[in-house]
Amino acid sequence: MTAGSPDLKAFLLATPFFGGLSDTSLDLLISMLVERQFEAGAAIVAEGEPGRSMFIVKSGRLAVSKQANAGGVIPLSALEPGDFFGEMTLIEMQNRSATVVAESETVLYELTAQKLYACYKADIHAYVIVLQNINRELCRRLRRADNRITGHQAGD
Repeated sequence: MTAGSPDLKAFLLATPFFGGLSDTSLDLLISMLVERQFEAGAAIVAEGEPGRSMFIVKSGRLAVSKQANAGGVIPLSALEPGDFFGEMTLIEMQNRSATVVAESETVLYELTAQKLYACYKADIHAYVIVLQNINRELCRRLRRADNRITGHQAGD
């Protein structure tokens, strides 16, 4: 898929990150994405490292984990095409909260904080939709985490 192709647009619009964007706004954001490829076993981001970008999964499978206080590694989730990660560093400007490793060959689209700020300057409406989409996904993740902690079955 090439930038701006109908297949790429359809894929991105079906993801939680890009939902609700106009064609023009989507074109702007697509122009800001950088495609990155990783081999199986590659660490994409590491817990505690500085981060100034987020990623949308185009293909592959990734494992998200966190270091336990006792020294072990706790698996948190798996990411597949359409999922995104790293957005927390764009919102709170803190270090990475988890480690993400490619379990298979993986293709990601990267969006940097600098490019997201350029979106803000160029198309405030698109920027607001993107932030709403990020916030919705963060709320879903928090709800699932709450359900896991309390032992309830997560419905989503």
